[in-house]
Amino acid sequence: MSSSAESTDVLVIGSGFGGAITAYHLAAGGAKVTVLERGPWLKSTDFEHDYKLGSSYTRAFDFTVGDGMSILGGNCVGGGSVVYFAAMPRAPRFVFDRHGSIGRRMWPAAVSRDTLDPWYDRVEQSLSVTPQGWEDVSYAGGLWAAACNHSGRTANPLSVAIDGSKCVNCNWMMAGCRFEAKQSLLVNYLPAALSHGAEIRPLHEVQHLTRTPDGGYRVHYDTVHEEDYRIHTGSGTIDAKIVVIAAGAGATPVILQRSEAHLGTMPRAVGRYFSGNGERLNTAVVNERRAAELLGLDRGDGLAYAANHIGRGPTVANWDRLDAALPEYTRYSLEQLYFPPGLGTILAQVPDAAGRSWFGPGKKEILKRWTSWLTIFTMIEDDNEGVFGPPPATGNAHRISQQMLGRGNLSYTPAKTTQAAWDMSDADVKEILEKDGLATVMPWTNDLVGAYTVHPLSSCRMGDDPHTSALDDRNELRGHPGIFVTDGSAVPGALTVNPAMTIAALAERAVPGIVSAARSRGVPVTYGAPPPAGPAGSRAKNILPLLPPSAQPQSVSSAR
Repeated sequence: MSSSAESTDVLVIGSGFGGAITAYHLAAGGAKVTVLERGPWLKSTDFEHDYKLGSSYTRAFDFTVGDGMSILGGNCVGGGSVVYFAAMPRAPRFVFDRHGSIGRRMWPAAVSRDTLDPWYDRVEQSLSVTPQGWEDVSYAGGLWAAACNHSGRTANPLSVAIDGSKCVNCNWMMAGCRFEAKQSLLVNYLPAALSHGAEIRPLHEVQHLTRTPDGGYRVHYDTVHEEDYRIHTGSGTIDAKIVVIAAGAGATPVILQRSEAHLGTMPRAVGRYFSGNGERLNTAVVNERRAAELLGLDRGDGLAYAANHIGRGPTVANWDRLDAALPEYTRYSLEQLYFPPGLGTILAQVPDAAGRSWFGPGKKEILKRWTSWLTIFTMIEDDNEGVFGPPPATGNAHRISQQMLGRGNLSYTPAKTTQAAWDMSDADVKEILEKDGLATVMPWTNDLVGAYTVHPLSSCRMGDDPHTSALDDRNELRGHPGIFVTDGSAVPGALTVNPAMTIAALAERAVPGIVSAARSRGVPVTYGAPPPAGPAGSRAKNILPLLPPSAQPQSVSSAR
């Protein structure tokens, strides 16, 4: 095989949490690092406050419809961190002892809440994660907290990666933060990586890997049109001694599936055991009069609430069911969530509908009251039911529209345990919000796009058993030394809370092993760079002139 025209020490695929964190540490340690990102490179002023087709939100999102499960994820430099709501709880202690469908502990013996806590600490420092106080809570969060209290439940503010001094409560943070209040990777790890010489190439979609004669890897990519992602404008290859795959749990297994013909047999768990983090949404239509009477709420303008559109992302969660003493599949969190117009208005069902439940005259009526909606986000323990079929010819999906929408090869049929957990959590939400006529509640429909997740996990998961895990406890792909997976696909199962904090902590934990593997392959790299907090901010300002114009830019109780 002839040599590639280009080479690098470490090739990182994807620039979300798994990619940005590893890119920073390896570049800071002296390695030559190249990052390939499928999506565009958007700066803060590019984030538009609208949801028009072709605006920043369709450019930055990837919505892949599968068979029984759809995935909404990031598609831009910074990955999911650009479009996440910055909720950063640690996973409960019991999560690491889950058995799931395999009948024994899913997680590697080396990974537990205790062993991960130091890495959680590091992420908190790097992303300035802080607990919110009640003074930070949005109207929607306050209503949810008051409803929980009214029904005899507890509620707690979430820890978030948000600079409160910059946040203006615009409620557009899911489409990127133009005020740089949200601590996406665009304001910490990525500028720090660039300051140490890492190169980031947007609009580069990796297709597959092959081997090089010296035992390294050749990464084959296509370049993507900046407006129509269905169009490929070119192709190329880069040779690397180490490859870190962090393309997201909906794309990483597809790249590896397509590489199997060139690299040899992949671990059985590649493309299996996918988890949607057990996610489900309910919409409540609040009775304004009852909210005033029952909860004593008053905005001072004659309204008790009518504020679905005011505030930020999730601010308050109910964690009463996150109890290690409860049986598996009966533990879940209930989190208030602002979900912007679009999917939310389409998939919300009409409470107490007779017949059609997500469209028709009844839907028009509740849409008139959309300011009085309250959305509750459930994260249960699902059963890792998802399986990826044969990969499409290119990319992670068959592109349907020029941006955002694709048809994927994921198949997901909820197990009885998953469905029972959803039913239990739905009943809990209904009991809390319908008490004394406060609101009427219905879960979002699954009829249109199946189940759905904004936190895909586990499609190349880590573990100790080679039959049920694709990665060892160092995040290295079994049977393919030098390939590491550090995104959400490495997480063994649903976490019952927002997973960004855990994905980031696992990526931090993986770095020393990647450094060791790189050194064994002759890369002069060291480990020990400080978290990119504080100094990273000044570095980011210093490097802005060097970037292309398009590039400038609580923790759930530890006792549980």
